Amino acid sequence: MLVFVVRRCVQSIPTLIGVSIAVFLLVRAIPGNAADVLLGPQATPEQTAALSAQMGLDRPIWVQYGIWIRDMATGNLGRSWINDFPVSTLVWRNLAATAQLAMVSLALALLTAFPIGVLGALHPGGLVGALTRAYTVLAIGIPSFWLGILLVLLVSLKLRWLPPSGYIAPGTDFVHWLKLISLPAITLAVYVSAVLARFIKASILETLGNDYVRTAKSKGLAPRSVLIGHVMRNALLPIVTMIGLQAGGLLGGAVVVESIFAWPGIGRLLVSSIEKRDYMVVQAIILIGATLFLLINLLTDLLYGVLDPRIRAQ
Repeated sequence: MLVFVVRRCVQSIPTLIGVSIAVFLLVRAIPGNAADVLLGPQATPEQTAALSAQMGLDRPIWVQYGIWIRDMATGNLGRSWINDFPVSTLVWRNLAATAQLAMVSLALALLTAFPIGVLGALHPGGLVGALTRAYTVLAIGIPSFWLGILLVLLVSLKLRWLPPSGYIAPGTDFVHWLKLISLPAITLAVYVSAVLARFIKASILETLGNDYVRTAKSKGLAPRSVLIGHVMRNALLPIVTMIGLQAGGLLGGAVVVESIFAWPGIGRLLVSSIEKRDYMVVQAIILIGATLFLLINLLTDLLYGVLDPRIRAQ
């Protein structure tokens, strides 16, 4: 297992290098630069050129990239060009908020998706099947920004059950943090739960048609034993893959949802940094996001070995 983990980490290095090059070039392809933003529209070309030279923006692109990679390799993410704040502090503080939102959203999505997916597979026809299909269609079709605004208007402003926006650390006041995170987490979880529910239903239906399931039923095993011991165990492999993809997407930052609920996550920081041409922050956010996505894929592969001994033996 250790050899597998090391091999996957080594294989991820070319991917990260490719992502870093793409991010570095695409960020600098945006019209304008940090010097323009800092000095404003009234600055003279001479002032802009002087500040660009001070920030190293006048150097060849490969020199700028080499300096950035060298600093990243030593753990130095640099300082924000806009407010001279350490990039590492900015990124990790906002990443913690996004991670909290992603984990709560994924937990809600799983708690919703599994019952709906299992019921939809076991009762494909009739009222239960129609209700599960209606939920997945509506949940996938409703835009997240519209659902978020609707929840704020209904739950916060009209019913006054939960606060409309804001953020505090969970260690400060856990109950209040739970109230603040509820609406944005529900907004994100609805779509993810529908996607997972449809995938769970399809995976279970495919597994129910296998010979070993029919054999288990013919032996007189209880339906619950067949479902848990034979169907779910074998249907989980593709489901775990989809869960990993959805978790990576949530960690990537729900920009719209974070903006609606004033959640200080990585998505809001990324958009703000792009608008201000704060290259150091943008590059660090995307590279860290790519690394986390690769780590989630590695964790998914390790779970395969836990769920299926044949994969572990290979």
